Amino acid sequence: MYNFILVDDQFAVRALWGIVLAAAIAIGARRMRALTTGGAIAATTVGAIAIAAGWSWAVLLLAFFASSTMLSRWRHAEKESRTAGVLAKDDERDAIQVLANGAIFAAAAFLFKLHWLLTRETLIDQDPTWTIGWMVLGAGALSAACADTWSTEVGTLAPGAPRRITDRREVPPGTSGGITGAGLAAGACGALFMALTVRIVHWPWSIAIAAGVGGIAGTLADSFIGATVQARRRCPRCGVATERWVHDCGADTEEAGGIAWLDNDAVNALCTGVGAIVAFVVWRLIA
Repeated sequence: MYNFILVDDQFAVRALWGIVLAAAIAIGARRMRALTTGGAIAATTVGAIAIAAGWSWAVLLLAFFASSTMLSRWRHAEKESRTAGVLAKDDERDAIQVLANGAIFAAAAFLFKLHWLLTRETLIDQDPTWTIGWMVLGAGALSAACADTWSTEVGTLAPGAPRRITDRREVPPGTSGGITGAGLAAGACGALFMALTVRIVHWPWSIAIAAGVGGIAGTLADSFIGATVQARRRCPRCGVATERWVHDCGADTEEAGGIAWLDNDAVNALCTGVGAIVAFVVWRLIA
């Protein structure tokens, strides 16, 4: 059942290719202003690990990055105007943002390859739970990152005001925890997109299904955490809720609730963690 895992003696060569190709893509993204310099370095690291783990891992990562970048460029000026004064960061993803979305995926890819290197002499005779398990965790984490990104990029443009997921009260566009029908649909499409990509790279249906469910669970968890315990700030001069430390008016913002250290990047990391865990549980139930 699990003989699709190919034994590869070209690990060192692929690792070198991984660094070269990942760096080339990251440099291109930096020139497009999709990444900061730090973001490009972090993306190179994540990409190199993915390619070293196997070309299928690289395709999954590239599908996420390409789709997310294209969506972030779509009607960019309109999205900026709708979220002005709320979001703490712009569309150039820095190292923390890259790692918040890709660290669990990269860790799963690394541990998948490490597991293979340590057990390749007897791989066929061993329990495949963790060999395949790392794939499930990686796919679930990336699906959650993709679903959350698609949901945010599309939901920001939805007509009308978003509503907070916990109490359905209207909130300004860009507010963490705010949801729209269009955003929820886009998140589901993002999870489905990653699930289909999992099948395109010939990973089993069980992983694809688990990744799809994990992706949806992750983006819903992101909204719930954002609405409840994510750090909130407020401009004392304008009285406006924001994620920024310095508001557009120039005033320093003040804490207004939530856990001080739990910013949007930390919530995104938790989102991918939920996606990974839910995907693993679903996979164990259906595989």
